[in-house]
Amino acid sequence: MTKKIRLADVAAVAGVSTATVSRVLNAKSTVATGTKQLVLQALDELGYERPDALRDRSDDRVGIVAPDLNTPSAPEYIQELVDQLSLRDYAPILLTHSSAGGTEKYLQMLVKQNVSGVIFLSGVANESDYDVRRYLDEDERQIPYVTINGRNPNIGVPDFSSDDVGAVKDSVRHLYHSGHRSIGLITGPERFRPAQDMAMGYRQAMMEMCPDTDQTVLHSHYSVESGGRATDTMLDLGVTGIICGSDLLVLGAIRQIRQRGLRVPEDVSVVGYDDSPLMAFTDPPLTSNRQPVRQISSAAVNTLVDLMKGGNPPRVPFTFRSELITRESSGAAPNQSQF
Repeated sequence: MTKKIRLADVAAVAGVSTATVSRVLNAKSTVATGTKQLVLQALDELGYERPDALRDRSDDRVGIVAPDLNTPSAPEYIQELVDQLSLRDYAPILLTHSSAGGTEKYLQMLVKQNVSGVIFLSGVANESDYDVRRYLDEDERQIPYVTINGRNPNIGVPDFSSDDVGAVKDSVRHLYHSGHRSIGLITGPERFRPAQDMAMGYRQAMMEMCPDTDQTVLHSHYSVESGGRATDTMLDLGVTGIICGSDLLVLGAIRQIRQRGLRVPEDVSVVGYDDSPLMAFTDPPLTSNRQPVRQISSAAVNTLVDLMKGGNPPRVPFTFRSELITRESSGAAPNQSQF
C-alpha cells in the first residue's frame, strides 16, 4: 500500500516550504531544478513512492503513432524517423492502428511507457484531437508531440506536411500540357485534410488551365480495390488523365484500365502520389509526386527534441514542396475516345 505523503515531513527534510513541496508534487514548472531535486531526495529518504509524474522518465523513448503499414508512404517515413531518432540517441516505440486497437488505447500505452515525446504520422491525430489533448496535453507531464502530414488547426501543434495542393496542381498541369482536357482526381476519404487539400489543388488548377471542362473528384479508401472502383467511374465519364492521391490507388487504377481493354498511357494516363520505392519498377513505371520524406522527418524530429528539452519552437504548420517524377504511366492524350 502506498504511504500517504505528509507535506510537512518532506518540507522539513528538504528545507523548503510546504507550498514548494506541493508545487513539485503537482509537477509545476515554476520550481527551480535544484529545489525540485531536494524535494525528490527528501521523498526517497522518507520512503515515499514518487508520484507517476515525478518518476524518472525514460528520456530516450519517443512514440511513433502511424497508420496501417500497408499505406505506401508509411514504411519509408517510419524508417526515416527511426534513423533520425537513433542519430540523437532516442529509442522509438512504434504503434500502428492495427497493433494498438484504437486512439485511446495507444495513447494510454504511450503514457504508461513514460515517453518523452510523440510523433503522429499521416493524420492519425486528425480524427481524434480530443483524445490527443486529453492524454498528452492534459497529462500532468505535458508530453510534447508533433504531426507529419496531419495539419489540424484544432490541435495547434507543429505539423510538417507535403504541399498536397501544389503537388496536385503540378499533376494537372503535367497532364494538361500533354494534351489532356478530361482530367479526374481520385483521393482519400473527405474527412482527411490531405484529401481536402488535394481536391482544392485540383479544382484550382482545373479552373486555371481548362475552366470549361467538367471537374471530377472521387473520394475513396486508400486501397487497390477502391482505386479500381473509382477508375471504373472515371472511365465511364470519358476521363483520359487520372490523378491518384496515393500509389495504392494508382495500382488499382492501372489494373482496372487494363481490365477494360485499354492501355496505359496510350489510352489513359495515370499519375500517383508518394513515389514509393517500388513505383519505378511497376509496369509501366509510375509517374508520381515524390514526398520529401527525409527533410520532413528531420524537421519533425528536430522540433520534437527542442520541445522535449523545454524549447518553444513555432507551433505552426510547415509545408514542404513535393517533386513530380515523370515516368511512363503518363503520356500524350489519345486522339479520340476509346471508351
